[in-house]
Amino acid sequence: MDIDVARNRAVWEQASQKHVREYDELLARASRHESLNADELRLLEPVLRERPVVVHLQSGHGLDDIDLVAAGASRVVAVDYSVTAASAAQRRARELGVPAYYVVAEVPGAPLKPGVADLVYTGKGALIWMRDLDAWARGVVELLKPGGQLFVYEAHPAVPLWGWDENEISIRPDRSYFADSHINDTYPANGAQEWQWTLGQIVTAVVAAGLELSVLEEYPQPFWKPVGQEAAAWEGRLPNSFALLARKP
Repeated sequence: MDIDVARNRAVWEQASQKHVREYDELLARASRHESLNADELRLLEPVLRERPVVVHLQSGHGLDDIDLVAAGASRVVAVDYSVTAASAAQRRARELGVPAYYVVAEVPGAPLKPGVADLVYTGKGALIWMRDLDAWARGVVELLKPGGQLFVYEAHPAVPLWGWDENEISIRPDRSYFADSHINDTYPANGAQEWQWTLGQIVTAVVAAGLELSVLEEYPQPFWKPVGQEAAAWEGRLPNSFALLARKP
């Protein structure tokens, strides 16, 4: 693990203490099955109908895993490089009787059997931690069975540009859509370095790895807002999230 990834892992480990402090609240949310949104469920319904084995890369608090099982997945194997996040998520899954199992590892390179997954799921703040998107996409292909699918639901790559002005749409003067990375000054803060990928780079990495793209959708709503914060950029005129579905031949 290089120094930049190690620094980010330390930041994420610290930020993941939130999953412990708010354990009971997250357990209640998990029981309500409100983590996967309507667009995710709509696109994933035909896949989940087949009772797939799911690998969730960069699983965070793990609430998506519980929803994936509730929506049809036979089981979820989830990977996160935070011991704190994975441990709290495993405890929640165990308490709820959900077949979700957690591995602490860096992505790409998780120690999982090739061809183990019918579906690789990743989303909600994962790709920003990938400094080599081509290696990530190749790793996804290795995990998938023939005919298996990759599903991504993520913040739109343009999101780092949007200011949080409540009254009018603004673009941050310190950011560029085509920058390699920027320093996170919101959650999880503490100077984490987020790598930036354009939508073109993401699609190209997926296709170059050998996957066949079937869905690419963009949405005006963000998947995350700080509590009590509103911004004109989130009111429907700008792209704030996207979904991608691709199949391994």
